[in-house]
Amino acid sequence: MALFQLPDTQRCPDDIAALHEENRRLRKVCEALMERVESGGSPNSAPYAAFERSVLLAEQVRERTDALHRTLDELSQVNTRLLAANAEAQAANVSKTKFLAAVSHDLLQPLNAARLFASALETHALPESSQALVGHIGRSLKDVEGLLGTLVDISRLDAGVLHADKAPFAVSTLLDALAEEYRQVAAVRGLSLHYVPSSAWVDSDLALLARVVRNFLSNAVRYTEYGHLLLGCRRRATGLEIMVGDTGPGIPEPQRKAIFLEFRRASQPQANHSRGLGLGLAIVDRISTMLDHPVTLASQLGRGSLFSILVPYAAPRASVERAPNSPPFAHWDDDPLHGCVVWVVDDDPAIIEGMQALLGSWGCRVRAAATVSALEAASDGERPAVLLVDYHLGEHRENGIDLAARLRRRYPGLATVVITANHEAAVKRATRQAGMHCLLKPLKPLRLKMLLGTLLDSR
Repeated sequence: MALFQLPDTQRCPDDIAALHEENRRLRKVCEALMERVESGGSPNSAPYAAFERSVLLAEQVRERTDALHRTLDELSQVNTRLLAANAEAQAANVSKTKFLAAVSHDLLQPLNAARLFASALETHALPESSQALVGHIGRSLKDVEGLLGTLVDISRLDAGVLHADKAPFAVSTLLDALAEEYRQVAAVRGLSLHYVPSSAWVDSDLALLARVVRNFLSNAVRYTEYGHLLLGCRRRATGLEIMVGDTGPGIPEPQRKAIFLEFRRASQPQANHSRGLGLGLAIVDRISTMLDHPVTLASQLGRGSLFSILVPYAAPRASVERAPNSPPFAHWDDDPLHGCVVWVVDDDPAIIEGMQALLGSWGCRVRAAATVSALEAASDGERPAVLLVDYHLGEHRENGIDLAARLRRRYPGLATVVITANHEAAVKRATRQAGMHCLLKPLKPLRLKMLLGTLLDSR
């Protein structure tokens, strides 16, 4: 078909021939161009190949976009399921926290009373066979206390409900009591305890740090068959290193990291003295991380082990001086507890009886009741030197701190110890800010006795 056509009547034969020739030439040019376009298969040679690549890329983009949308839909469904699972986990955590609070108070209350009665009974003059039975009861209660306390501690740490309450204190207030307690524990095993006191002040949570050092000492007693234990401190540039050493079998190198895991124990426990759950050092690891106090372990097989924790220093504070108009107390045979008037406020009758028996065995004049009015009615105007008050006094009553504050306004200089199964940092902080001391349940009789002696000696 000609590209240019005019009516034949207006053209001459030469013009028609020229047009046909031009038409033929243009056809060849078009054929040549089409051939070059269609034959240009190399990536850099032809626009058609570039067009094909663009079409291919567009198809790949479409496919990948579709795949991305499908993946996003799947992720959205997974995220919905994760949100639902997280809500269930949070609800379970709240339930766990409530359970722990109930365990801390409801279960530790009768255990605390039993410990008080057993400790009071040990001071009585009993036949040798009966004295041995009382000793067995006391040790069994301590085992129950240790196991229950360990389970509660690890659960609190995992639930995130246990928080640190750091404050400056003299390290001797912690180590003196632990040394006296574990000197007696070690003696039962035929071991001796060498204690090196320190006058340093540190900044830490006293209760949590005590848990760490107590675990060190318990393990040292448990795994040492003969020899001695060491409790002491070493001053470092970055803090005070509290150390517990033993002459036990030592810990092999491959086990030194594993023993800080849950339910892991060294491979040489003594069959008759190993009642732990393998959680003690796991608790140490969690508490040291919370407090930011590094823990180290050095050990030699056949020679013993040395555990230590590094605690930051604190500036020393002035000693507590006797407040003006403080009530007098009696000293018989240089024992500040003998004849001392102690008031006890607790809403549990078993605790009241147990405290009366224990404090009475130490020579204290005890007045114990559930209310202040009952105490004052039984005191005959006698002023108290020390107040021991439970923190939880019932749902519709003021807490022990508020009650003690009210009594201290009435009796200036009244030394106060708040006793509680609540391990929350807020309770410990409120007690400290009120100028009172705090002891946790189950109450350790020796710890109470040493604290009372310190409070009375400082008056």
